[in-house]
Amino acid sequence: MAKRRYFTREFKLQILEQLKSKSAAEIAKENNVHPMMIYKWEREFEVNPAKAFAGHGKICKLEAEVANYQRLVGKLYAEIEFLKKTSVILKTRLDEEKIKRS
Repeated sequence: MAKRRYFTREFKLQILEQLKSKSAAEIAKENNVHPMMIYKWEREFEVNPAKAFAGHGKICKLEAEVANYQRLVGKLYAEIEFLKKTSVILKTRLDEEKIKRS
């Protein structure tokens, strides 16, 4: 059984750069890669060049950190809204008690 090979983003971009001057078949022979794989990389790159070849489905550290901070901001926002509503309710209750005492 063949072992799965993994290619870096840089390698894939190099292959795509070579497509401008050579055919996919030539590049595939030189790099021991199936031509269909090259076409797949080309389609993936055309769809979204910035996010093409991101990795094994894992978010990079910076994106994960940003997502974590966004969750934290959302949580803090919800807590602030809750505290605002609670403070309004407490203020009205205090005002009602002052009126009853007077």
